[in-house]
Order: sequence, then C-alpha cells, then structure tokens
Amino acid sequence: MSLPQKLNARQKALEINLDPVLYGTLAEIGAGQEVARHFFQAGGAAGTVAKTMCAYDMTVSDTIYGNCGRYVSQERLLGMLDHEYNLLIERLTVRAGETRFFAYANTVQARNFKGDNECHGWMGVRFQHAPLAPLSQVIVHVRMLDRENLQQQEALGIIGVNLLYAAFRHPADRESFISTLMEDLSTARIEIDMIAVEGPGFAGADSRLYCLELVKRRFCQAVLFDAKGRPQRAADSLYKKNVLVLRGSFRPPTLLNLDMLHCGLQKFQASLPPEEQERIVELPEISMSALIERGGTVDNQDFLARVDLLAALAHGVLISNCESYAELSGYLAACSKKRLAFVMVVYSLEDLLDARHYGDRPDGLLGALGSLFGQSTKIYVYPAAEDNEAGKLRTLASVDVSENLKPLWHYLLGNGLVEEISDYNPELSGIWSRVVLKMIQNGEHGWESRVPTVVADWVKRGNLFGYRA
Repeated sequence: MSLPQKLNARQKALEINLDPVLYGTLAEIGAGQEVARHFFQAGGAAGTVAKTMCAYDMTVSDTIYGNCGRYVSQERLLGMLDHEYNLLIERLTVRAGETRFFAYANTVQARNFKGDNECHGWMGVRFQHAPLAPLSQVIVHVRMLDRENLQQQEALGIIGVNLLYAAFRHPADRESFISTLMEDLSTARIEIDMIAVEGPGFAGADSRLYCLELVKRRFCQAVLFDAKGRPQRAADSLYKKNVLVLRGSFRPPTLLNLDMLHCGLQKFQASLPPEEQERIVELPEISMSALIERGGTVDNQDFLARVDLLAALAHGVLISNCESYAELSGYLAACSKKRLAFVMVVYSLEDLLDARHYGDRPDGLLGALGSLFGQSTKIYVYPAAEDNEAGKLRTLASVDVSENLKPLWHYLLGNGLVEEISDYNPELSGIWSRVVLKMIQNGEHGWESRVPTVVADWVKRGNLFGYRA
C-alpha cells in the first residue's frame, strides 16, 4: 500500500483554488505578498481570492486597520482580521449561502538591511467551516530563522499556505493540523511558539493541546500559559520582567511548591533594586520529560489538569523541551532580558552539580554552569526532607559535593550565586508530589492536608490523577 503523497505549497494553493466553496481575502504586511503569490502562480485564483492587500506605510495601515501601539503584534493582526473579514461579509452577502468565507492576514518583521533585528510575525485565518456558519479562527506566532530576507519571505509564504490548508482541511484533527503547518519547512527556518484556536470549525478543541503538540514535535522550545490558562507568547509576557522559576511535575501542586515560590520571591525581591521588585514573574515550569509517561506518550487530560490546577492557584506555567537548567536559563534570559532565579530543593542542586549528567555536553559540567550562571542567575535552595521526615532536613550545609568540585562550590557560595532559604516552613519540607500522587491513586487518607484546599477540591470534583471517591 502506497503512502499518501504530501502536497507542496503550490499544490495546496491549487487545491484550495479549485474548491468552489472557498472565497476570501489575503492581507499581508512586512514581507511582501508571499502567500498571495502562491495562489496566483498555482492558477485558478479568480475563484478563490476576492482581494489581496499590502499596507506597508504606517499611516496607511492605521487608516485602514486603526491605530496600534506595535505593528507586529497580536493586536494588529486581530485588527486586520476584523476589518478584512467583516468587509468581505458585508460586500458579498449575495453569495453567502454557497460560500465559506475566509480572511487570512499576517503582520511580520523580516530581516532588515542591517540584519540586526528580531525576525518574527503574527498570522491568522478567520473562516467559516461551512456556508453561513459562525466564524472560526486560528492565530499563530512564528520566529523566522533564515539569515536572508528573501529566504524568510519564501518560508513565510509556505507556512501561510500551510496554515490556510490546515484550517480548511484539518481543523479538528490536532495532530494533522500541527504537522501540516511545518510541511516543506524545518525548525532551522521557522519556529512556531504560540497557537490559539477557537470556533465551531475546531469542534470544541482546546488551544492548550495544540500548543502542547508544538512542544511535543519540537517545533518550539517552550509554550507559555497565563494564570487563566490562555496561550501567550513567552517573549512578550516575560519581556523586561525578572523571572523566578520553579521546575517540577506539579502532579499535583503541593503546599511545599507554594512555599518554595513564596520564600524564593522574598529572597529574589531582596536582591533587586526597589524599582525592579514589583517586576517579578513567578513561573512554574514543567519539562516534557516530566509529562511523558513510561510508554513514551503524554496523557493530555493529565497535562490539562496540571495547567488548570496552577491556574486555580493564580499561576501560569511554562511547558518546555529544556532538559537542563542551563538550557532553560538561556531560553528565559532571551525572553526577559532581566534577572533570573531558580528555587530548588537540595536534591535538585546535588543533581545539578553531578558531573555524570553532563557526559553528552562537549563543555561538560563547567560549561553548563557557566551558561546557567552567566545569565545573571541565582539559585535559592529550600531545605528539604525525604517523605515527610521533617526531622531529617537537608540544608545547604549538607550538600554532597565531590572533592574536585569543592573549589567551584566555594566560588558559587562566596559570590552569592547560590543562597539558602532560611525563612521557610519546616512542616512542609517533606511534602512531595510523587508521594501525594500515590496516596491519591491508592485511596489513602490525608493527602488533602498536603495540598492547597483549592487543589484538593479540583482533584475530587474532577476525579483527577486517578482519584476515586
């Protein structure tokens, strides 16, 4: 049996052009009209393209789409989609009963002449999944990684056609939708770091699962959800913010997790000048390795439960492919441009200082620590005990460091790069998510006292993590 042949961008554009029901507008700002070009060169565009638009001048753009603080932004993209889609519906009412209207828009910043700018863009499609249907919408953010402007334009044209094709052919099939976006492209050219879907065309789909699919396929390093569980672009949400990070499974979030963030926040604030102390984001982070089960798969409902529980505690969450603290530090530093701090327990610090974990790095442990602490980063260490044995606390003084690393260890301590949290609650120091999870799954009593009340209520109400009343 032969496998189905993947279509290239020109073939996808032709298939859309030959669909007698689809009809709409293509509006592009910032990198030519590369998406429209595919439709015109494929042939048959007169049956699909009602209008193309390219408003480069800022005054012209504002006159058409309204004033906007930033021209390459989600706000501008939504203004473009509003204007173009509404205009289409208003002017072509006569054919509404037999047409699936759509409006595609992008606003991007491609490589400038000096070659020193951030290259990224927003693109989206507003469409009907059937004639006369309410609108559906998909929005994505992309980073363009090609070195030359012409290559970026080419990649932008391909992903724009892919987005339209995915929206028209695979809206409710999450895996097919996401895989279609990157056909004929690679992550060396394009990174997709945010996606949001809505409307009946997506059959009640959850944007968070579409974002998770991006991370699973390594189409991006990480995705961010805010305290309401909504997808956000990390580089926007964290820009010029000081970031306090807690890595964990949060399965479920425990009282220890919250106290670690609380105590870490106090230490972090004390290290910053007054004007920066209120510009701190507390950021729980879950690595993909903490989401993947033994069978090598991710339980989507389990993932959503963790995001929901952290949102119920007024926290956003970052889901990342970053295996090491150094890699995560580099990613966050590029987003925030400010100070970083990690709060962790003694056991995590000992893992961080174990040279055996760095065998696959050509620069070894020393290079990894240089990358980590070279980002204006601090580590705050929370004393901890195993399995609720609060009487056997492990503190910074008991960290097990090999003899050959002790000079480096003393350097980290002497320069204030690693500090101990002293104002903590010792009664919480032995609460571990893995133990609480086992208690929930085994139907044991007492787990409720180890998690915030709102978490216990959510777990019981939703039968989360294997809970049974």
